Amino acid sequence: MSTEQLSARHLLGIKDLNENDIQLILDTAANFKDVLNRPIKKVPSLRDITIANVFFENSTRTRLSFELAEKRLSADIVNFAASSSSVSKGETLIDTVNNILAMKVDMIVMRHPYSGAGVFLSRHVNAQIVNAGDGAHEHPTQALLDSFSIKERLGDVAGKKIAIIGDVLHSRVALSNILCLQKLGAEVMVCGPTTLIPKYISSLGVKVEHNLRKALEWCDVANMLRIQLERQDIAYFPSLREYSMLYGLNKEILDSLNKEIVIMHPGPINRGVEITSDVADSSHSIILDQVENGVAVRMAVLYLLAGKRG
Repeated sequence: MSTEQLSARHLLGIKDLNENDIQLILDTAANFKDVLNRPIKKVPSLRDITIANVFFENSTRTRLSFELAEKRLSADIVNFAASSSSVSKGETLIDTVNNILAMKVDMIVMRHPYSGAGVFLSRHVNAQIVNAGDGAHEHPTQALLDSFSIKERLGDVAGKKIAIIGDVLHSRVALSNILCLQKLGAEVMVCGPTTLIPKYISSLGVKVEHNLRKALEWCDVANMLRIQLERQDIAYFPSLREYSMLYGLNKEILDSLNKEIVIMHPGPINRGVEITSDVADSSHSIILDQVENGVAVRMAVLYLLAGKRG
C-alpha cells in the first residue's frame, strides 16, 4: 500500500479533500478491490482499531458496506442505531458519542439527518469522523465510489461529461458528486424539473438542463437520482407518473440515442419512476459495480484515515 497520506484527519465532505487526496483514495481502493477478489478477503491493516457505526437515520446499503469494509480490514466494530438508543430519551449528540468514546473507540462512521452534524462532532470529540451522509448536504464515500466506478468503466474521469439527473435539491449525493467530479477534471450537468434544482447550483460551475433528452445527448454518463419523497415537505411536481414521463429513463429513450452512455444510480432504486428495470439491469448499467466498489472505496478511506491518527 502507498506511504502517502491524506491531507485531512476526518472525511467530512469532498470539499475538504484536494485532487491528490481523491486520487490516493481511488488508487488505494483499486488495491483493496484486488484483495476482495482473493479467496481470503481479509487483511490485518486495522487489527487494533475500534470503529463505531453510529446511524441516526435508516440505512441499509451504506451501513452494510461500511461494516463489511471494517471487517475486511480486521477492525473491531460497535454498531449503534439511534432508534433503539437513549437518543430517543432526549440524550444529546455529544453525550451519545462521548459515551461511545468512553468505550475506547478510535473512529466514528456517522449518518445524521442534519447537515453539518459531522463537522460539529469533529470539533467536540476526540475521534476521527467519517461522514456517511448528513441531511441533504454531503455523502463523500458515495461520490468517491461513483468516481471510482466511472474510472473503472471509461478509463478516466478527466474530460468526461457527467449528467446528474433527478432530485438534485434533496440529494447529498449530488453535491458530493459535483465537487468530486470537478476536482478530477470532469464536466458536470444537472437535469431535472426547475423545482428540484437548487438556486445556488450555477455558482458551482455546472450546466443546468431541464430537458432529459438534451442531457442524455450531451453526457457520457447519466447518474439517475432517486426521488426523495421522505425529504419533501411540499409537492415539487404534480405526480410521480408525470415525473417519470418527463424525467424517467427507459430503454426506448436509451436505444434512440446515437451513442452508448453509462447508467449509474446511488440506490435504492424506485423502479419505474426515475429508471425502468430494463435499463437498470442492462449492459449500460454499472449500478451493481457501484455497490461492489463501495466496499473497496470505504476500506481505502478507513485505512488512510487510520494513518492520520493521533
